[in-house]
Amino acid sequence: MSTLTIATGNYGVNRRFKAEDGRPAGFTLDHRPFDNILVAVRQMARTVNFDICEMPITTYLCAKACGKPLTALPVFLTRNFHHWALFCDTKSGVSGPKDLEGRTVGVNRGYTVTTGLWARGILSAEYGVDLDSITWAATDEEHVAEFRAPANVDYSFRGRDMLDMFARGEVVAAIGDIRTDAANIRPLIPDAREAGFAYYRKTGIYPVNHTVVVRDALLAESPDLAPALFKALDASKDAYVASLDTISDPTPADSLAIALRDGLGGDPFRNGVEANRPALEALVKFAAEQHITPVQYCVDELFAVKG
Repeated sequence: MSTLTIATGNYGVNRRFKAEDGRPAGFTLDHRPFDNILVAVRQMARTVNFDICEMPITTYLCAKACGKPLTALPVFLTRNFHHWALFCDTKSGVSGPKDLEGRTVGVNRGYTVTTGLWARGILSAEYGVDLDSITWAATDEEHVAEFRAPANVDYSFRGRDMLDMFARGEVVAAIGDIRTDAANIRPLIPDAREAGFAYYRKTGIYPVNHTVVVRDALLAESPDLAPALFKALDASKDAYVASLDTISDPTPADSLAIALRDGLGGDPFRNGVEANRPALEALVKFAAEQHITPVQYCVDELFAVKG
């Protein structure tokens, strides 16, 4: 097999994988550099122009639903809880999740971003919010061009700044990384980090964000490719997790990994289907309920290996 093109971001979990001694046995990879990995994600989701690529897992579900010839590995390069990603305008009369019903809520980037799926899933499953009663104001187009959103997604806000939308009273809340010192914009869920850990203790759900996808033709051509990639990526992750307590000058990403490890009481980047089944089952359920996929997928059909 010739050299395979691959695009992934730069994270602690894949640092060794990108080094010479961390490559998958029997395969040569051409790592393509991207300052913003989402540029590569959109290219892959639309034209499948890499052999292997990082991809937000909800984008992967959309791509799968639209017939893109891709299959994921049960490797999760980024993950977090998403209770923190919900913000509201207290001047709008919103004091809790149920107050969002019948209102307009902004979504940073597209409706199908993975943070949006998890945040909406939390609103529905944990707080009983009727998601279909809310107008979702997306500020960008979707990665998968063929995706057709439900009627309550409003794309007229594309290109807009979320803080401006708040200031104009066009949204009462938003999903995403909202950075402001405005006193009236506050987290919708108090003590969001602890709420995420409590959600995990109650449900076993630790949300997954970004996965890695491979062209189906390559998987068919070389049955050894998926296991080799999984093994190399998992070993790279293990090396990073083992190093967390020895990092002398941790980055914000390192500090987050440590906080997640301590809150979970274990590996914050666990890979494999079985180790993540509660999260994956919730993911496919939320995707169907939110009209992101036309059916609820079977988790075991989504991955090239179990891990």
